[in-house]
Amino acid sequence: MSTSSNMDFSAQDRQNSQTDAVDAEDSKANNKDDFSASTVGLDEGMNDNIDLEKGSTGELLSDRGGPAGPPPPAQTKDPNLIEWDGPNDPGNPMNFSVQKKWLLTGVMGSMTWTITFASSVFSTASLVVAKKYNVSTEVATLGTSLFVVGLGLGPIVWGPASELFGRKTPLFFGFFVFGIFQIGVAVAQNLYTIMLCRFFSGMFGSAPLAIVGGTLADFWGPVDRGVATCVFASATFVGPIAGPVMGSFITASSLGWKWTAWMTMIMCFFFGIVGFIIVPETSHLKILQQRAKTLRFEQKNWAIHSKADETKADLGAFVQTYLIKPFAMLFKEPILVLITLYMALIYGILYLFFEAYPISFQENRHWNSGVASLPFLAILSGVLIGAGAVAYITKTRFARKLQEQGKLVPEERLPPMIAGAFILPIGLFWFAWTSNKDIHWAPQVIAGIPIGCGILMIFLQGMNYVVDVYLWNANSALAGNTLIRSFVGAAFPLFAVQMYHALGVDWASSLLGFLCIALLPVPILFYKYGARIRAASQFSPKM
Repeated sequence: MSTSSNMDFSAQDRQNSQTDAVDAEDSKANNKDDFSASTVGLDEGMNDNIDLEKGSTGELLSDRGGPAGPPPPAQTKDPNLIEWDGPNDPGNPMNFSVQKKWLLTGVMGSMTWTITFASSVFSTASLVVAKKYNVSTEVATLGTSLFVVGLGLGPIVWGPASELFGRKTPLFFGFFVFGIFQIGVAVAQNLYTIMLCRFFSGMFGSAPLAIVGGTLADFWGPVDRGVATCVFASATFVGPIAGPVMGSFITASSLGWKWTAWMTMIMCFFFGIVGFIIVPETSHLKILQQRAKTLRFEQKNWAIHSKADETKADLGAFVQTYLIKPFAMLFKEPILVLITLYMALIYGILYLFFEAYPISFQENRHWNSGVASLPFLAILSGVLIGAGAVAYITKTRFARKLQEQGKLVPEERLPPMIAGAFILPIGLFWFAWTSNKDIHWAPQVIAGIPIGCGILMIFLQGMNYVVDVYLWNANSALAGNTLIRSFVGAAFPLFAVQMYHALGVDWASSLLGFLCIALLPVPILFYKYGARIRAASQFSPKM
Protein backbone atom coordinates (compact mmCIF):
# COMPACT_ATOMS: atom_id res chain seq x y z
CA MET A 1 0.00 0.00 0.00
CA SER A 2 1.71 2.69 -0.54
CA THR A 3 -0.13 1.49 1.12
CA SER A 4 0.34 4.46 -0.12
CA SER A 5 0.93 3.78 2.38
CA ASN A 6 -0.32 5.52 0.73
CA MET A 7 -2.12 4.75 3.86
CA ASP A 8 -0.35 10.62 5.04
CA PHE A 9 -3.64 15.68 5.74
CA SER A 10 -3.76 19.31 6.08
CA ALA A 11 -6.85 21.45 5.60
CA GLN A 12 -9.28 23.96 7.00
CA ASP A 13 -10.52 22.65 10.33
CA ARG A 14 -13.96 23.47 11.63
CA GLN A 15 -17.03 21.43 12.48
CA ASN A 16 -20.67 22.22 13.08
CA SER A 17 -20.61 20.64 16.53
CA GLN A 18 -20.69 23.36 19.15
CA THR A 19 -19.93 20.87 21.89
CA ASP A 20 -16.46 19.97 20.60
CA ALA A 21 -14.08 22.33 22.38
CA VAL A 22 -11.24 21.69 20.02
CA ASP A 23 -13.29 22.41 16.95
CA ALA A 24 -14.63 25.52 18.62
CA GLU A 25 -11.07 26.80 18.77
CA ASP A 26 -10.82 26.26 15.02
CA SER A 27 -13.97 28.26 14.39
CA LYS A 28 -12.65 31.12 16.49
CA ALA A 29 -9.52 31.14 14.35
CA ASN A 30 -11.74 32.26 11.46
CA ASN A 31 -11.83 28.89 9.83
CA LYS A 32 -8.09 28.87 9.18
CA ASP A 33 -5.97 25.83 8.69
CA ASP A 34 -5.00 23.33 11.29
CA PHE A 35 -2.22 21.06 10.29
CA SER A 36 -3.07 18.19 12.60
CA ALA A 37 -3.09 16.10 9.53
CA SER A 38 -3.49 12.37 9.53
CA THR A 39 -2.60 10.12 6.61
CA VAL A 40 -2.00 6.73 5.44
CA GLY A 41 -0.82 7.83 2.31
CA LEU A 42 -1.12 10.10 1.64
CA ASP A 43 0.79 12.94 0.05
CA GLU A 44 -2.27 14.73 -1.05
CA GLY A 45 -3.89 18.08 -1.36
CA MET A 46 -1.91 19.95 1.23
CA ASN A 47 -1.80 23.09 -0.87
CA ASP A 48 -5.53 23.26 -1.55
CA ASN A 49 -6.45 24.52 1.88
CA ILE A 50 -3.21 25.91 3.30
CA ASP A 51 -3.00 29.58 4.11
CA LEU A 52 0.73 30.22 4.30
CA GLU A 53 0.20 33.26 6.48
CA LYS A 54 -1.49 31.47 9.35
CA GLY A 55 -0.38 28.74 11.68
CA SER A 56 -2.60 26.16 13.29
CA THR A 57 -3.41 28.49 16.18
CA GLY A 58 -4.21 31.46 13.98
CA GLU A 59 -0.93 33.18 14.88
CA LEU A 60 0.52 35.36 12.14
CA LEU A 61 3.60 33.74 10.61
CA SER A 62 6.35 35.02 8.39
CA ASP A 63 7.08 33.26 5.10
CA ARG A 64 9.75 31.28 6.92
CA GLY A 65 7.16 29.98 9.34
CA GLY A 66 8.24 32.00 12.40
CA PRO A 67 6.41 34.74 14.29
CA ALA A 68 6.17 37.84 12.14
CA GLY A 69 5.27 40.43 14.77
CA PRO A 70 2.04 42.44 14.96
CA PRO A 71 -0.50 42.03 12.17
CA PRO A 72 -0.48 44.55 9.33
CA PRO A 73 -3.25 47.14 9.03
CA ALA A 74 -6.54 45.76 7.80
CA GLN A 75 -6.96 45.92 4.04
CA THR A 76 -10.13 46.75 2.17
CA LYS A 77 -11.89 43.57 1.14
CA ASP A 78 -12.13 42.99 -2.58
CA PRO A 79 -15.88 42.98 -3.37
CA ASN A 80 -15.25 40.78 -6.40
CA LEU A 81 -13.41 38.09 -4.43
CA ILE A 82 -15.63 35.07 -3.78
CA GLU A 83 -15.16 33.49 -0.36
CA TRP A 84 -17.30 31.41 1.98
CA ASP A 85 -20.55 33.13 2.94
CA GLY A 86 -19.79 33.04 6.66
CA PRO A 87 -18.92 30.07 8.88
CA ASN A 88 -22.23 28.32 8.19
CA ASP A 89 -22.06 28.43 4.39
CA PRO A 90 -23.87 25.22 3.31
CA GLY A 91 -21.51 24.89 0.35
CA ASN A 92 -18.52 24.49 2.64
CA PRO A 93 -17.73 20.76 3.01
CA MET A 94 -16.88 21.41 6.66
CA ASN A 95 -20.63 21.92 7.17
CA PHE A 96 -21.65 18.50 5.86
CA SER A 97 -23.70 16.52 8.37
CA VAL A 98 -21.84 13.93 10.43
CA GLN A 99 -23.83 11.17 8.69
CA LYS A 100 -22.79 12.43 5.26
CA LYS A 101 -19.16 12.71 6.33
CA TRP A 102 -19.10 9.09 7.48
CA LEU A 103 -20.91 7.95 4.32
CA LEU A 104 -18.27 9.64 2.16
CA THR A 105 -15.48 8.22 4.33
CA GLY A 106 -16.91 4.72 3.97
CA VAL A 107 -17.37 4.94 0.19
CA MET A 108 -13.87 6.28 -0.43
CA GLY A 109 -12.46 3.75 2.03
CA SER A 110 -14.07 1.00 -0.08
CA MET A 111 -12.44 2.40 -3.20
CA THR A 112 -9.06 2.41 -1.47
CA TRP A 113 -9.67 -1.12 -0.19
CA THR A 114 -10.19 -2.27 -3.78
CA ILE A 115 -6.84 -0.82 -4.87
CA THR A 116 -4.84 -2.34 -2.04
CA PHE A 117 -6.68 -5.64 -2.47
CA ALA A 118 -5.52 -5.67 -6.10
CA SER A 119 -1.93 -5.03 -5.02
CA SER A 120 -1.64 -8.42 -3.31
CA VAL A 121 -4.28 -10.67 -4.85
CA PHE A 122 -1.94 -11.51 -7.75
CA SER A 123 0.62 -12.95 -5.30
CA THR A 124 -1.50 -16.09 -4.96
CA ALA A 125 -1.26 -16.66 -8.71
CA SER A 126 2.54 -16.39 -8.90
CA LEU A 127 3.18 -20.14 -8.90
CA VAL A 128 0.46 -20.79 -11.49
CA VAL A 129 1.72 -17.99 -13.74
CA ALA A 130 5.31 -19.21 -13.39
CA LYS A 131 4.32 -22.70 -14.56
CA LYS A 132 2.04 -21.45 -17.33
CA TYR A 133 4.66 -19.19 -18.91
CA ASN A 134 7.68 -21.30 -17.93
CA VAL A 135 9.44 -18.62 -15.88
CA SER A 136 10.91 -18.54 -12.38
CA THR A 137 8.81 -17.69 -9.35
CA GLU A 138 10.82 -14.48 -8.94
CA VAL A 139 9.81 -13.32 -12.42
CA ALA A 140 6.16 -14.13 -11.74
CA THR A 141 6.41 -12.19 -8.46
CA LEU A 142 7.09 -9.07 -10.53
CA GLY A 143 3.33 -8.92 -11.04
CA THR A 144 3.04 -7.84 -7.40
CA SER A 145 6.23 -5.76 -7.32
CA LEU A 146 5.44 -3.73 -10.45
CA PHE A 147 2.00 -2.90 -9.08
CA VAL A 148 3.59 -1.54 -5.89
CA VAL A 149 6.12 0.47 -7.93
CA GLY A 150 3.17 2.00 -9.78
CA LEU A 151 1.57 2.89 -6.45
CA GLY A 152 4.74 4.80 -5.58
CA LEU A 153 5.09 6.66 -8.88
CA GLY A 154 1.43 7.55 -9.38
CA PRO A 155 1.16 10.23 -6.66
CA ILE A 156 3.72 12.31 -8.57
CA VAL A 157 0.89 12.83 -11.09
CA TRP A 158 -2.19 12.64 -8.87
CA GLY A 159 -0.94 15.08 -6.23
CA PRO A 160 -0.62 18.03 -8.64
CA ALA A 161 -3.76 16.91 -10.49
CA SER A 162 -5.84 17.19 -7.32
CA GLU A 163 -4.61 20.76 -6.91
CA LEU A 164 -5.29 21.75 -10.52
CA PHE A 165 -8.60 19.99 -11.15
CA GLY A 166 -10.04 19.43 -7.68
CA ARG A 167 -10.53 16.10 -5.95
CA LYS A 168 -13.31 14.36 -7.83
CA THR A 169 -12.09 14.38 -11.44
CA PRO A 170 -8.62 12.85 -10.93
CA LEU A 171 -9.92 10.52 -8.20
CA PHE A 172 -12.50 8.81 -10.38
CA PHE A 173 -10.54 9.07 -13.63
CA GLY A 174 -7.65 7.16 -12.07
CA PHE A 175 -9.96 4.66 -10.39
CA PHE A 176 -11.93 3.77 -13.53
CA VAL A 177 -8.78 3.46 -15.68
CA PHE A 178 -7.41 1.13 -13.00
CA GLY A 179 -10.51 -1.02 -13.53
CA ILE A 180 -9.97 -1.09 -17.31
CA PHE A 181 -6.43 -2.41 -16.85
CA GLN A 182 -7.86 -5.34 -14.87
CA ILE A 183 -9.48 -6.44 -18.12
CA GLY A 184 -6.03 -6.34 -19.72
CA VAL A 185 -4.64 -8.66 -17.04
CA ALA A 186 -7.56 -11.07 -17.41
CA VAL A 187 -7.42 -11.42 -21.21
CA ALA A 188 -3.63 -11.17 -21.65
CA GLN A 189 -2.05 -13.85 -23.82
CA ASN A 190 1.55 -13.34 -22.69
CA LEU A 191 3.50 -12.46 -19.57
CA TYR A 192 4.67 -9.06 -20.86
CA THR A 193 1.10 -7.84 -21.22
CA ILE A 194 0.26 -9.02 -17.71
CA MET A 195 3.25 -7.19 -16.23
CA LEU A 196 2.56 -3.95 -18.10
CA CYS A 197 -1.11 -3.98 -17.11
CA ARG A 198 -0.19 -4.65 -13.49
CA PHE A 199 2.23 -1.70 -13.49
CA PHE A 200 -0.27 0.73 -15.01
CA SER A 201 -2.99 -0.64 -12.71
CA GLY A 202 -0.84 0.43 -9.78
CA MET A 203 -0.05 3.82 -11.27
CA PHE A 204 -3.68 4.73 -12.01
CA GLY A 205 -4.93 2.95 -8.91
CA SER A 206 -2.75 5.15 -6.71
CA ALA A 207 -5.20 8.02 -7.32
CA PRO A 208 -7.38 7.16 -4.29
CA LEU A 209 -4.31 6.64 -2.11
CA ALA A 210 -2.96 10.04 -3.14
CA ILE A 211 -6.22 12.01 -3.04
CA VAL A 212 -8.60 10.54 -0.45
CA GLY A 213 -6.49 11.78 2.47
CA GLY A 214 -6.82 15.37 1.28
CA THR A 215 -10.52 14.82 0.66
CA LEU A 216 -11.04 13.71 4.26
CA ALA A 217 -9.22 16.85 5.40
CA ASP A 218 -11.68 18.93 3.36
CA PHE A 219 -14.63 18.06 5.59
CA TRP A 220 -13.37 16.60 8.90
CA GLY A 221 -12.14 18.64 11.87
CA PRO A 222 -8.75 17.90 13.49
CA VAL A 223 -9.74 15.35 16.13
CA ASP A 224 -12.54 13.56 14.28
CA ARG A 225 -10.34 13.48 11.20
CA GLY A 226 -7.87 11.41 13.21
CA VAL A 227 -10.61 8.86 13.85
CA ALA A 228 -11.78 8.91 10.22
CA THR A 229 -8.20 8.43 9.11
CA CYS A 230 -7.93 5.31 11.26
CA VAL A 231 -10.90 3.90 9.33
CA PHE A 232 -9.26 4.90 6.05
CA ALA A 233 -5.90 3.44 7.14
CA SER A 234 -7.59 0.19 8.12
CA ALA A 235 -8.98 -0.09 4.59
CA THR A 236 -5.53 0.43 3.09
CA PHE A 237 -4.11 -2.42 5.20
CA VAL A 238 -7.09 -4.76 5.23
CA GLY A 239 -7.09 -4.76 1.41
CA PRO A 240 -3.63 -6.27 0.86
CA ILE A 241 -4.21 -8.75 3.68
CA ALA A 242 -7.58 -9.87 2.28
CA GLY A 243 -6.10 -10.21 -1.22
CA PRO A 244 -4.19 -13.47 -0.64
CA VAL A 245 -7.10 -15.00 1.29
CA MET A 246 -9.66 -14.45 -1.46
CA GLY A 247 -7.10 -14.95 -4.22
CA SER A 248 -6.05 -18.37 -2.94
CA PHE A 249 -9.57 -19.75 -3.04
CA ILE A 250 -10.26 -18.18 -6.45
CA THR A 251 -7.02 -19.53 -7.94
CA ALA A 252 -7.62 -23.03 -6.54
CA SER A 253 -11.22 -23.09 -7.80
CA SER A 254 -12.51 -23.91 -11.26
CA LEU A 255 -12.54 -20.16 -12.02
CA GLY A 256 -8.75 -20.02 -12.27
CA TRP A 257 -6.23 -17.29 -11.47
CA LYS A 258 -7.51 -14.83 -14.11
CA TRP A 259 -10.65 -14.38 -12.06
CA THR A 260 -8.56 -12.54 -9.48
CA ALA A 261 -8.47 -9.75 -12.09
CA TRP A 262 -12.13 -10.11 -13.08
CA MET A 263 -13.18 -9.96 -9.43
CA THR A 264 -11.09 -6.83 -8.90
CA MET A 265 -12.67 -5.21 -11.96
CA ILE A 266 -16.20 -5.98 -10.71
CA MET A 267 -15.45 -4.43 -7.31
CA CYS A 268 -13.83 -1.43 -8.99
CA PHE A 269 -16.80 -0.55 -11.16
CA PHE A 270 -19.32 -1.24 -8.39
CA PHE A 271 -17.63 0.99 -5.81
CA GLY A 272 -16.63 3.47 -8.52
CA ILE A 273 -20.17 4.00 -9.80
CA VAL A 274 -21.58 4.26 -6.26
CA GLY A 275 -18.82 6.68 -5.31
CA PHE A 276 -19.24 8.82 -8.42
CA ILE A 277 -22.92 9.28 -7.58
CA ILE A 278 -22.40 9.99 -3.87
CA VAL A 279 -19.06 11.81 -3.56
CA PRO A 280 -19.20 15.54 -4.43
CA GLU A 281 -16.30 17.87 -5.14
CA THR A 282 -14.79 18.74 -1.76
CA SER A 283 -11.79 20.91 -2.65
CA HIS A 284 -12.47 24.30 -1.08
CA LEU A 285 -10.53 26.12 -3.79
CA LYS A 286 -12.32 24.30 -6.60
CA ILE A 287 -15.80 24.88 -5.11
CA LEU A 288 -15.17 28.62 -4.72
CA GLN A 289 -13.67 28.80 -8.21
CA GLN A 290 -16.76 27.17 -9.69
CA ARG A 291 -19.00 29.48 -7.65
CA ALA A 292 -17.11 32.50 -8.99
CA LYS A 293 -17.44 31.23 -12.55
CA THR A 294 -21.20 30.82 -12.16
CA LEU A 295 -21.61 34.33 -10.71
CA ARG A 296 -19.48 35.87 -13.49
CA PHE A 297 -21.88 34.65 -16.12
CA GLU A 298 -25.02 35.31 -14.09
CA GLN A 299 -24.06 38.91 -13.25
CA LYS A 300 -21.99 39.64 -16.39
CA ASN A 301 -19.27 40.89 -14.05
CA TRP A 302 -15.99 39.54 -15.38
CA ALA A 303 -14.03 40.81 -12.36
CA ILE A 304 -15.60 38.23 -10.05
CA HIS A 305 -12.99 35.64 -9.10
CA SER A 306 -11.79 33.28 -6.37
CA LYS A 307 -8.39 32.86 -4.75
CA ALA A 308 -7.62 30.02 -7.15
CA ASP A 309 -8.08 32.40 -10.10
CA GLU A 310 -5.39 34.72 -8.74
CA THR A 311 -2.58 32.24 -9.31
CA LYS A 312 -1.58 30.52 -12.52
CA ALA A 313 -0.69 26.84 -12.62
CA ASP A 314 3.09 26.66 -12.54
CA LEU A 315 4.67 23.48 -13.88
CA GLY A 316 8.00 24.52 -12.42
CA ALA A 317 6.46 24.77 -8.95
CA PHE A 318 5.01 21.28 -9.23
CA VAL A 319 8.36 19.88 -10.40
CA GLN A 320 10.01 21.60 -7.43
CA THR A 321 7.41 20.30 -4.95
CA TYR A 322 7.10 16.70 -6.14
CA LEU A 323 10.43 15.90 -7.83
CA ILE A 324 13.22 18.11 -6.50
CA LYS A 325 12.32 19.15 -2.97
CA PRO A 326 11.44 15.59 -1.79
CA PHE A 327 14.97 14.38 -2.43
CA ALA A 328 16.51 17.53 -0.99
CA MET A 329 14.52 16.92 2.19
CA LEU A 330 15.55 13.27 2.31
CA PHE A 331 19.19 14.36 2.27
CA LYS A 332 18.82 17.18 4.80
CA GLU A 333 16.09 16.14 7.25
CA PRO A 334 17.04 13.52 9.89
CA ILE A 335 13.42 13.17 11.01
CA LEU A 336 12.22 12.43 7.49
CA VAL A 337 15.15 10.10 6.72
CA LEU A 338 14.70 7.89 9.79
CA ILE A 339 10.89 7.83 9.72
CA THR A 340 10.98 6.99 6.00
CA LEU A 341 13.50 4.20 6.63
CA TYR A 342 11.32 2.78 9.40
CA MET A 343 8.11 2.98 7.37
CA ALA A 344 9.84 1.45 4.34
CA LEU A 345 10.90 -1.54 6.45
CA ILE A 346 7.33 -1.97 7.75
CA TYR A 347 5.90 -1.72 4.23
CA GLY A 348 8.46 -4.22 2.95
CA ILE A 349 7.66 -6.71 5.72
CA LEU A 350 3.94 -6.54 4.89
CA TYR A 351 4.49 -7.41 1.22
CA LEU A 352 7.24 -9.94 2.02
CA PHE A 353 4.74 -11.92 4.09
CA PHE A 354 2.62 -12.53 0.99
CA GLU A 355 5.43 -14.82 -0.15
CA ALA A 356 6.59 -16.01 3.30
CA TYR A 357 3.26 -17.18 4.72
CA PRO A 358 2.68 -19.75 1.93
CA ILE A 359 6.17 -21.15 2.59
CA SER A 360 5.46 -21.60 6.29
CA PHE A 361 1.91 -22.92 6.10
CA GLN A 362 1.69 -24.47 2.63
CA GLU A 363 5.18 -25.93 2.16
CA ASN A 364 6.17 -26.68 5.76
CA ARG A 365 2.79 -27.57 7.28
CA HIS A 366 1.41 -29.02 4.01
CA TRP A 367 -1.86 -27.10 4.06
CA ASN A 368 -3.65 -26.51 0.76
CA SER A 369 -3.38 -23.04 -0.76
CA GLY A 370 -6.80 -21.84 0.39
CA VAL A 371 -6.43 -22.94 4.01
CA ALA A 372 -2.80 -21.73 4.06
CA SER A 373 -4.02 -18.20 3.36
CA LEU A 374 -6.36 -18.09 6.37
CA PRO A 375 -3.60 -17.14 8.87
CA PHE A 376 -3.57 -13.74 7.15
CA LEU A 377 -6.85 -13.11 8.98
CA ALA A 378 -4.88 -12.91 12.24
CA ILE A 379 -2.82 -10.06 10.78
CA LEU A 380 -6.07 -8.44 9.66
CA SER A 381 -7.41 -8.70 13.22
CA GLY A 382 -4.24 -7.06 14.51
CA VAL A 383 -4.63 -4.20 12.04
CA LEU A 384 -8.18 -3.55 13.26
CA ILE A 385 -7.06 -3.66 16.90
CA GLY A 386 -4.23 -1.23 16.14
CA ALA A 387 -6.58 1.14 14.32
CA GLY A 388 -9.01 1.03 17.24
CA ALA A 389 -6.21 1.81 19.68
CA VAL A 390 -4.99 4.78 17.64
CA ALA A 391 -8.55 6.10 17.25
CA TYR A 392 -9.15 5.86 21.00
CA ILE A 393 -5.87 7.63 21.83
CA THR A 394 -6.66 10.34 19.28
CA LYS A 395 -10.11 11.01 20.77
CA THR A 396 -8.81 11.06 24.34
CA ARG A 397 -5.15 11.86 24.95
CA PHE A 398 -4.40 13.72 21.71
CA ALA A 399 -7.62 15.79 21.88
CA ARG A 400 -6.90 16.69 25.50
CA LYS A 401 -3.32 17.75 24.73
CA LEU A 402 -4.50 19.83 21.76
CA GLN A 403 -7.06 21.60 23.94
CA GLU A 404 -4.61 22.19 26.81
CA GLN A 405 -1.78 23.53 24.67
CA GLY A 406 -3.86 25.31 22.06
CA LYS A 407 -1.63 24.08 19.26
CA LEU A 408 -0.26 20.94 17.70
CA VAL A 409 2.81 19.31 19.18
CA PRO A 410 3.90 16.73 16.57
CA GLU A 411 5.58 14.53 19.18
CA GLU A 412 2.15 13.81 20.71
CA ARG A 413 1.60 11.50 17.73
CA LEU A 414 4.46 9.24 18.79
CA PRO A 415 3.29 7.30 21.91
CA PRO A 416 1.17 4.86 19.82
CA MET A 417 4.09 4.49 17.40
CA ILE A 418 6.42 3.68 20.30
CA ALA A 419 3.98 1.03 21.51
CA GLY A 420 3.83 -0.45 18.01
CA ALA A 421 7.63 -0.45 17.83
CA PHE A 422 7.70 -2.88 20.78
CA ILE A 423 4.70 -4.94 19.68
CA LEU A 424 5.90 -5.71 16.13
CA PRO A 425 9.23 -7.46 16.93
CA ILE A 426 7.47 -9.45 19.67
CA GLY A 427 5.07 -10.73 17.01
CA LEU A 428 7.88 -11.51 14.57
CA PHE A 429 9.90 -13.54 17.09
CA TRP A 430 6.70 -15.25 18.23
CA PHE A 431 5.92 -16.19 14.61
CA ALA A 432 9.51 -17.33 14.00
CA TRP A 433 9.94 -19.70 16.91
CA THR A 434 6.52 -21.32 16.75
CA SER A 435 6.94 -22.13 13.05
CA ASN A 436 8.28 -25.65 13.53
CA LYS A 437 5.81 -28.11 12.06
CA ASP A 438 6.04 -30.21 15.23
CA ILE A 439 4.53 -27.29 17.19
CA HIS A 440 0.77 -26.85 16.99
CA TRP A 441 -0.25 -24.31 14.35
CA ALA A 442 -2.36 -22.12 16.67
CA PRO A 443 0.48 -20.15 18.38
CA GLN A 444 2.07 -19.30 15.04
CA VAL A 445 -1.23 -18.13 13.59
CA ILE A 446 -2.00 -16.01 16.68
CA ALA A 447 1.40 -14.31 16.27
CA GLY A 448 -0.13 -12.48 13.31
CA ILE A 449 -2.21 -10.34 15.71
CA PRO A 450 0.73 -8.41 17.25
CA ILE A 451 2.36 -8.26 13.81
CA GLY A 452 -0.69 -6.57 12.27
CA CYS A 453 -1.21 -4.31 15.27
CA GLY A 454 2.43 -3.17 15.27
CA ILE A 455 2.51 -2.55 11.52
CA LEU A 456 -0.61 -0.35 11.64
CA MET A 457 0.45 1.69 14.68
CA ILE A 458 3.96 2.36 13.37
CA PHE A 459 2.89 3.15 9.83
CA LEU A 460 -0.11 5.36 10.59
CA GLN A 461 1.48 7.41 13.35
CA GLY A 462 4.74 7.71 11.43
CA MET A 463 2.79 9.26 8.57
CA ASN A 464 0.91 11.55 10.94
CA TYR A 465 4.15 12.68 12.53
CA VAL A 466 5.74 13.56 9.19
CA VAL A 467 2.73 15.67 8.21
CA ASP A 468 2.59 17.48 11.55
CA VAL A 469 6.34 18.20 11.49
CA TYR A 470 6.47 19.63 7.96
CA LEU A 471 2.99 21.18 7.66
CA TRP A 472 2.86 22.94 4.27
CA ASN A 473 6.06 21.16 3.21
CA ALA A 474 4.36 17.82 3.93
CA ASN A 475 3.45 17.25 0.27
CA SER A 476 7.13 17.12 -0.61
CA ALA A 477 8.01 15.09 2.48
CA LEU A 478 5.32 12.51 1.73
CA ALA A 479 6.24 12.34 -1.97
CA GLY A 480 9.76 11.23 -1.06
CA ASN A 481 8.48 8.95 1.69
CA THR A 482 5.96 7.26 -0.60
CA LEU A 483 8.47 6.72 -3.39
CA ILE A 484 11.11 5.14 -1.13
CA ARG A 485 8.76 2.84 0.77
CA SER A 486 7.03 1.74 -2.44
CA PHE A 487 10.33 0.67 -3.98
CA VAL A 488 11.22 -1.19 -0.79
CA GLY A 489 7.77 -2.79 -0.71
CA ALA A 490 8.28 -3.88 -4.32
CA ALA A 491 11.77 -5.28 -3.66
CA PHE A 492 11.10 -7.36 -0.54
CA PRO A 493 8.86 -9.99 -2.20
CA LEU A 494 11.54 -10.60 -4.83
CA PHE A 495 14.02 -12.06 -2.34
CA ALA A 496 11.52 -13.44 0.19
CA VAL A 497 11.42 -16.96 -1.23
CA GLN A 498 15.21 -17.34 -1.40
CA MET A 499 15.68 -15.89 2.09
CA TYR A 500 13.07 -18.14 3.70
CA HIS A 501 14.35 -21.22 1.90
CA ALA A 502 17.97 -20.46 2.81
CA LEU A 503 17.50 -19.40 6.44
CA GLY A 504 14.30 -21.21 7.30
CA VAL A 505 11.14 -19.59 8.60
CA ASP A 506 12.58 -19.27 12.12
CA TRP A 507 15.77 -17.36 11.32
CA ALA A 508 14.39 -15.44 8.35
CA SER A 509 11.55 -14.07 10.49
CA SER A 510 13.99 -13.45 13.35
CA LEU A 511 16.14 -11.39 11.00
CA LEU A 512 13.13 -9.15 10.36
CA GLY A 513 12.61 -8.91 14.10
CA PHE A 514 16.21 -7.82 14.66
CA LEU A 515 15.86 -5.14 11.96
CA CYS A 516 12.76 -3.83 13.74
CA ILE A 517 14.64 -3.76 17.05
CA ALA A 518 17.45 -1.79 15.37
CA LEU A 519 14.94 0.91 14.40
CA LEU A 520 12.92 0.74 17.63
CA PRO A 521 14.76 3.74 19.19
CA VAL A 522 13.66 6.04 16.33
CA PRO A 523 10.25 7.13 17.72
CA ILE A 524 11.66 7.26 21.27
CA LEU A 525 14.49 9.51 20.09
CA PHE A 526 12.08 11.88 18.35
CA TYR A 527 9.65 11.90 21.26
CA LYS A 528 12.45 13.12 23.51
CA TYR A 529 14.47 15.32 21.14
CA GLY A 530 12.05 15.99 18.28
CA ALA A 531 11.35 19.60 19.25
CA ARG A 532 15.08 20.39 19.31
CA ILE A 533 15.65 18.70 15.94
CA ARG A 534 12.69 20.53 14.41
CA ALA A 535 14.08 23.85 15.62
CA ALA A 536 17.18 23.28 13.48
CA SER A 537 15.20 22.21 10.40
CA GLN A 538 14.87 24.52 7.41
CA PHE A 539 11.69 22.76 6.26
CA SER A 540 9.76 22.47 9.54
CA PRO A 541 7.79 25.71 10.16
CA LYS A 542 8.57 27.38 13.47
CA MET A 543 5.36 27.64 15.49
